[in-house]
Amino acid sequence: MDIKRSGSQPSGKGPEAWFSGTVRIDPLFPTHEPARASGNAVTFEPGARTAWHTHPLGQVLIVTAGRGLVQRLGGPIEEIRPGDVVWFEPGEKHWHGAAPTTAMTHIAIQESLDGKAVDWLEHVTDAQYGAGPA
Repeated sequence: MDIKRSGSQPSGKGPEAWFSGTVRIDPLFPTHEPARASGNAVTFEPGARTAWHTHPLGQVLIVTAGRGLVQRLGGPIEEIRPGDVVWFEPGEKHWHGAAPTTAMTHIAIQESLDGKAVDWLEHVTDAQYGAGPA
């Protein structure tokens, strides 16, 4: 058994290569072999978002606070709120982040395949983000 006490793991700043705007990542649990899942609480300040990316085994987002936006390639931008659970299929190109005027926090859970949980791609442009929810 391993208990991670609240506040015992340092927060980190979301790297500029992977995020636009101000993002804080709070680790929840790392991958413990032979398990493949890991989880983080991620807080996006208003307007902040991920770059486009994919996950080899998919990703679950559990929205815990605020108001956010998600989009899969070719789909509409969708609004997400606390209590919403989002599933991205393995290899599905997508992004997620805060609404333009409201911060958003979600728990992100993903599995690693051969040691890799995410493939980061290009940044979401202001024009793509500004299209807003359907």
